[in-house]
Order: sequence, then C-alpha cells, then structure tokens
Amino acid sequence: MVFSSMEFLFRFLPLFLLIYFVTKPKYRNVVLLLGSLVFYAYGEPIYVFLMMFSIIFNYSVARRIKRFYDIEVYSEIDCSFERNCWLAVAMVFDFGMLFIFKYINFFIEIINTAAGTKIFDSVAITLPLGISFYTFQITSYIFDVYRLKYQADKSIIKFGTYVSMFPQLIAGPIVNYDEVKPELDHREVKADDIERGATLFVLGLAYKVLLANKIASLWNDVQTVGPYGINTVTAWLGSWGFSMQLFFDFFGYSLMAIGLGRILGFKFPTNFKNPYCATSSTDFWRRWHITLSRWFREYVYIPLGGNRKGQKRMILNTFIVWLLTGLWHGADWNFIIWGMFFFVLLTVEKLFLLDKLERHAILSHIYMLIVIPVSWTIFNISDLPTLGNYIKRLFFLPVKGSVKIDTFPKFLELFGTYWWLLAICAICCTPIPIRLLKRFYKTWVCKILMLALFWLSVYQIASGANNPFLYFRF
Repeated sequence: MVFSSMEFLFRFLPLFLLIYFVTKPKYRNVVLLLGSLVFYAYGEPIYVFLMMFSIIFNYSVARRIKRFYDIEVYSEIDCSFERNCWLAVAMVFDFGMLFIFKYINFFIEIINTAAGTKIFDSVAITLPLGISFYTFQITSYIFDVYRLKYQADKSIIKFGTYVSMFPQLIAGPIVNYDEVKPELDHREVKADDIERGATLFVLGLAYKVLLANKIASLWNDVQTVGPYGINTVTAWLGSWGFSMQLFFDFFGYSLMAIGLGRILGFKFPTNFKNPYCATSSTDFWRRWHITLSRWFREYVYIPLGGNRKGQKRMILNTFIVWLLTGLWHGADWNFIIWGMFFFVLLTVEKLFLLDKLERHAILSHIYMLIVIPVSWTIFNISDLPTLGNYIKRLFFLPVKGSVKIDTFPKFLELFGTYWWLLAICAICCTPIPIRLLKRFYKTWVCKILMLALFWLSVYQIASGANNPFLYFRF
C-alpha cells in the first residue's frame, strides 16, 4: 500500500486514525504496531512474518547484550567477548537476510560470469518492501545499545512500533531510536500538530502526484526514442526530467511520512534540505537523503576511522562507504558505478576542489547542474550499453548506430510540452515553497490551497494516472 493510493487515503488512514485517537494514550503504541503490521501485510502478506520475526530476534539480542553489561557492572567478569558475539549474531542475521533477498541473484550472476559457465541457478525470490530501510533502523538500534548510547528497551511493543511504524516503514526517513523514544514513552497530540502534519502530508502528496508523476512522462518519452535517436539537448532535457521526477517522488513521500508522524505525535528528522540548490557534491549529500548519509557516517565511516588516520585511510574509508551506498540502492552494476561516481567526486572535492567551489557561487551551481542529471542518469539506466550510449550523447560523443535524422524537432516538441512543468519543478526545488508554507499555513488562503491540491491529487489518482514510487525497488 502506498500513501498516494485510494485504498490508503480513504480506507486505511481514516479507519486507523479513528481507532488511534479513540484509544487511550497508553495503548496507542499497540494500535500503531498492529496498524503498521496490517499496512505492511496489505502488500506483503508473507513477508510481514519475516519482519515480525526480525523484531522478536533483534529485541532478544539487544536485551542479551544489555544483560552482559549488567553482569559486568555487578561483578568482575569481563563479558566483552559475549557482547561481541551477540553483536556479530545480530549483524549476520540482519545483513544476511538483506543479502539473501536483495543481492543473492546478483552475486550468483557474478560467479557464473567469472566461471564462464552456469554454476548456480538464480533464486526465485522477491524483494520485501522496505527491507533496506527497516534493516538499517534495526542495526542502528543494536549498535547503539552495544555502544551504551542508550539502554535496550524492556518493552517489545515499543521496539516493534519503532521498527514497523507505517509512516516511515517503506521509504524512511531512517530514524534512530533515541529520536522517537520520548514519544514512544509518552506523547501528546495537539491540534497544531495535526494541522501542521496534515499540511505537510498534502504538500508531499501534491509533489508526488502532481509533479513527480507528471514529469515522469518526459523521461519516458526520451527513453522511448532512446540514445540513438536523440540529440544532446534532448538527452539533457530527459536527464533533468528524471532528476525532477526522482526528487519530488522521494521528497514528496518523505514529507508525507513526516506529516503523518506529526499527526500521530512523532517528530521525524528532516530528510531533504533543498539538495538541488547545492554548490558541490559534498554539499549535495548534506542535503539529499540526510538520514541515509547519517547512517553511513555514524555506523561505517567513523568506526572505520573516518579522516582521523591520514589521507590514504580517509580515501579508503570513503571508497568503502560509497561502494556500500551504491549497493544499498540496488543489486546491479549501474548502482556500483553510481557510487563510484560520487566517491571520485567527493574525494576530489575534499582534496582540492571544495574551497574553490565555495568561493565561486555561479561556477559551483553550473558544476552541479551537470553533476546532478549525470548522476541520476547512471542511477536509472541499468543496461550498461544503453547507459554508455546515453552518457556519450550527453557529452557530444559519437554513438555508433545513431539514426541519421534531424532530432532537434523532437527537442522542441518535448520542451514545448513540458517547459511549464519543468519551471514549476525548478521553483519548488528551492526553499521558497516551504518558507511560504511555514509563514502562511494558518491562513485561510493556505488552507484553501491545500484543500485544492489534495482533491486535485485525488482526481489524478482516481483517473488511473501513472502512479509509481521509485524507491519501492530499493
């Protein structure tokens, strides 16, 4: 079930909110846990049991790790070996499940290709929705308990609610346990929280349905022609179209998640801060999918030594982080290439380019106008020959087998159709809409606008318009 669906908007959500708010506050975690399991089971009736088992298993391991800390406090026994073993058990289980469901066929293909013959058959298995997100939340909890950042919670209901909370279960933000623990213990929902949350939800829904879904047609039109039948300006137009689609798809979903969280009494962390206004790749990753970058920084980069052990070690650590970041997004070679693309850019910026970009604002924005669409083109095209030809087309390089026709009319046709939508997307990529919303969200004009956006979005959904969610496949 996705937020931008009739089933969620007019069946699940109203019924859930009715039950949630008539329930006494001390039982609302139970309602939220059960509601979240129903939400997940709607799309994954089998894999909901996998998530439930993962909750029980990791709850038990965390309590076991805490027990050995308690033993050490009250005795002279050194239990560090036992704690390390339980940490290893949790990591093998959690990342093992992620590997089996997400990467097993990718590595089987690598082994078969390297051997030059079919050694292993591919496994008929589907990817559980949201497994990358809830695995990272669970492992952050286990790591933090191991590091004594906080105590393992005694209540499996609270822990299960944290893992399965439906607003951010499928696509984040990736929330650390200490960010929601106070609300899990006790929360009050005020009228202002509901008003703010509903406003954010509607804005996110509009971004998803009215912008992301609509601009998706531009990329589809360019892909239909393919890199052989387009010119360079059309290729750039298509890449920017997909860049806008991906941003408003994911940003819209994050806004909906944060808005729903606010309605339920939770304050989820911000996941985007105007990333397309970034002045460097380094700045971009401080603004894009912030909670994912934070996870890799706190649980991979810093434990590996960060930049504290010299330049060579810093480069190696950055390489590891971006190899894993690429793989986290998908089990295919284009994701690894995408990760290495940012590894090279971030390393070059950190070594000598960043200070120059920071001193020249216009140059830095031009630089990012190139980096952003190129990176998302790599991210999106999994067929490597097609990807190679598209990149060639972007940079005026000859593409073997190109159709020798005048393709400029195609650009004029596409630009004439989508220029107004691109202009709206460009404006909404800036801080302007959110600033206006924060300032005027209590006014009647804003309320009427949000109401209009909601029903326009509903109309688009009900009419059967294209309504994918890109991050479901990650």
